[in-house]
Amino acid sequence: MEWNHNQAHAARTPGSRKWLTILLLILVALLLFKEARIWLPDLYYEGAEPRPITARGELAGDERSTIELFRAASPSVVFITSLTVQQDYFSFRALEVPQGTGSGFVWDSDGYIVTNYHVIADSGGARVTLADQSTWDAKLVGVEPDKDLAVLKIDAPKHLLPPIALGTSEDLLVGQKVFAIGNPFGFDQTLTTGVISGLGREILSSTHRPISGVIQTDAAVNPGNSGGPLLDSAGRLIGVNTAIVSPSGAYAGIGFAVPVDVVNRVVPYLVRGEKVRKPALGVGIAGDHVIRQLGLNGGVLILTVEAGSAAERAGLQPTRRDRRGRTVIGDVIVAIEGKPLEDTNDLYRALDQHEIGDTIEVTVLRDGRRLSVDLTLQVLHQ
Repeated sequence: MEWNHNQAHAARTPGSRKWLTILLLILVALLLFKEARIWLPDLYYEGAEPRPITARGELAGDERSTIELFRAASPSVVFITSLTVQQDYFSFRALEVPQGTGSGFVWDSDGYIVTNYHVIADSGGARVTLADQSTWDAKLVGVEPDKDLAVLKIDAPKHLLPPIALGTSEDLLVGQKVFAIGNPFGFDQTLTTGVISGLGREILSSTHRPISGVIQTDAAVNPGNSGGPLLDSAGRLIGVNTAIVSPSGAYAGIGFAVPVDVVNRVVPYLVRGEKVRKPALGVGIAGDHVIRQLGLNGGVLILTVEAGSAAERAGLQPTRRDRRGRTVIGDVIVAIEGKPLEDTNDLYRALDQHEIGDTIEVTVLRDGRRLSVDLTLQVLHQ
């Protein structure tokens, strides 16, 4: 048989191969569909219904306690929005716009609200949102930056202002359950739980003065929780959540709260419109860098001595200039009550342990000699 050249060419054309491929795909699809018809129906059951619900029974005792604690304490927790003033360049009017958020709690039914100083610092005003979602303009009553505390005032009805129950921080134990209520990332009325992880911690305030006796907790504390309450298992305030330790800025298992005993001492001063009374020596001191420049191994240099102060009566010497204009180094405080001072923070810590009117032993370095004097602490003049 003779092979026709034109027929061979037609068989080899791309169009012929394309149609052959399509035909093979159709055959494969038909075979697969036939197989699917055999086993797919076995996957379905037309009579399927929702499964019966298993009764959970009573809530566990600790769950009921936590729920009741939240119900009792949450009406006392508030959401705070700090404001800043910006110029509207179209209307040429000053506008209040949100600057940041934080938490706080009702101190009493007169409308006094406690929060952190850093929540409202550098703001042009604040608004307080209560648990019923009503929002009120707040007035700044007073601040104590050294303890990171502030008091606001709102004119809300008393029935919307249930004061938070107060506890004490002097008898706390590591391992106690704690509960934090606040507004992390703007999510209001959030409850987190944990334990007291440590006591007697220290953090720095915005004024760089140490806050001593701080409570460490692993209850989740995030941005927005600042100023909110830390509660014990009885629902009592034991601290004000104020700081976290986190490389990312979010919760990392370590939070800190200013102890309630400090809060209960400071807030009444602010509500009365008074400066917080702090014990002082009656001296002005130099920065820590001056001690280093002088080549001394720690201590606090006295720059000035207040006229008529306890320091003057005790004979403490300020830094001064002699007749030739040369600087004469004053006394360097090296110990309080026999405990050495390394820097100004050590001095602040020592003073925080005492009250106005206490007589303490102050040891100074003068002309290379150590001298000790008794000094009665006075009110710090701010």
